[in-house]
Amino acid sequence: WKEAVKQTTSPLAEFHVNNMESYNAMAVMTEAMPNLQQITIGLEFRHKYNDGEDPDEEQAVRTAHDTTHDVEIISNFSKLQILEIDGTVLNGRYPFLFSSFPLLQQLSIKQCYFLKWDLEMLAGFPLLKELDIWGNYRLTGNISSLRVLKGPLEKVRIRYCPAVEGNFMDLADFPWLKELYLYGTAVTGDIR
Repeated sequence: WKEAVKQTTSPLAEFHVNNMESYNAMAVMTEAMPNLQQITIGLEFRHKYNDGEDPDEEQAVRTAHDTTHDVEIISNFSKLQILEIDGTVLNGRYPFLFSSFPLLQQLSIKQCYFLKWDLEMLAGFPLLKELDIWGNYRLTGNISSLRVLKGPLEKVRIRYCPAVEGNFMDLADFPWLKELYLYGTAVTGDIR
């Protein structure tokens, strides 16, 4: 049975990692059910994920005594289609987040104030249809970086990411784009 479960692709169902019990369950599932397709990660107060590369030093000091957990274990879920990172204490760069999920179709990163990344990193998600970013002050890049996702991209929501720049008309010829919401960014453009 264990081998059958490992080979089974679970149907899309939300799995939230927001406390120690669910984190421990996720750790078990990386071995027992590696074909999980949807996950939301977060953690409870006084817990954090391990600092990434080039962390914000002040944040690292503030959270030095928090219980630390390994966030990289989610890279074992290589068949993820939906990844939500919600209000999580991620500090620094985590390259594996943008290279471990080639089947990802929906990415949501909300209130990750110390997560350092660039829009160009989204090239690791060739099937991405929906992008929802909110309150990622360390996100950088030009909106034209999304051109690598021209084929599948349907929804783009980028809010309160002041270092994101460019001209929104760079996305004007996206064949499936139905929703473009840019607020609190440095993106400009003239719809005429």
